Amino acid sequence: MLIIKLPVIALCCLILCGGLGSAQQRSASADSSVQAAAERGMSLASSGHCLEAIPLLRKSIRQVTNKDLQKKMGLTGITCAMTHNAPNDVLPFLEVLLHEFPRDPEVLYTATRVFSDLSLSTSQQLMREAPFSYQVHELNAEALEEQGKWDEAAAEYRKIIGLNPLLPSIHARLGRVLLAPQQPTAEAVAQAKKAFEDELAIDPSNATAEFALGELAKNESDFAAAIRHYTRATKLDEGFAEAYLGLGSAFVASKQFAEAIVPLEKYEKLAPDSPSGHYQLAMAYAGVGRKEDANREAALQRETAQRLEQIKRRVAEGLEGQHPPQ
Repeated sequence: MLIIKLPVIALCCLILCGGLGSAQQRSASADSSVQAAAERGMSLASSGHCLEAIPLLRKSIRQVTNKDLQKKMGLTGITCAMTHNAPNDVLPFLEVLLHEFPRDPEVLYTATRVFSDLSLSTSQQLMREAPFSYQVHELNAEALEEQGKWDEAAAEYRKIIGLNPLLPSIHARLGRVLLAPQQPTAEAVAQAKKAFEDELAIDPSNATAEFALGELAKNESDFAAAIRHYTRATKLDEGFAEAYLGLGSAFVASKQFAEAIVPLEKYEKLAPDSPSGHYQLAMAYAGVGRKEDANREAALQRETAQRLEQIKRRVAEGLEGQHPPQ
């Protein structure tokens, strides 16, 4: 019986081994094809034939296993696409690079430059295609904000409101720039308050507007109004850390220490390195007689404040090192 089965077993081995060999050959052939396409794409790019290179690089960059080659292909593809004004071809290369090399400084620098260039070219196209649209005023307002030109930015937001008074988020942005100067006037504060209220009339789900009204109320020592606005902000956005801090600090300021604990503990989980959170929570614990918890939070406040100061000092020293005195 054993003699009869041996040839069958041998035949099966031959079939399986033959199938395995065929699979290995197909895999090797596929790898060879990908490698050839990658090398062909890189060669075309280096010889100035970017338009022919881009499709080859785009197709093979996701398949190559050599990481060094993959990175070079991505950077080369981006350079080709940007120099030939083909922004739609940039994004596939950038997606691969950011996924495969998320901490690589060269990749991160390239991504920064690409996004900046794409933003500039797209904004220029917007101005050409729709020069009188509210979106152009919005771009101008954002640029003016970055330059700290608050009055000019507010004027742009008012123009947008004149064109489309029911547009969401614009009233809130107007309120934000009105409060941006270090010492906003009483008139500016009143106008900002109305802007945030107008925003909520248009979009009741705007947590930022609720938070801003909470801040304004707290600054005026109207803690009951502040608590209402902060509470709404936390309900509209459960991850809004600063709203929990505002709510907790308003409770502390109004001596409602027990009510302050839950929002402040929530804030501490969202922002464990914030000295303000530890300080306010220490006050709340002390107010309800939890001395050990208050002492722990006070110690954490000192530690986090010290770490924050050290970070600020290192950043300042780094900036000074970049600009040596002449």
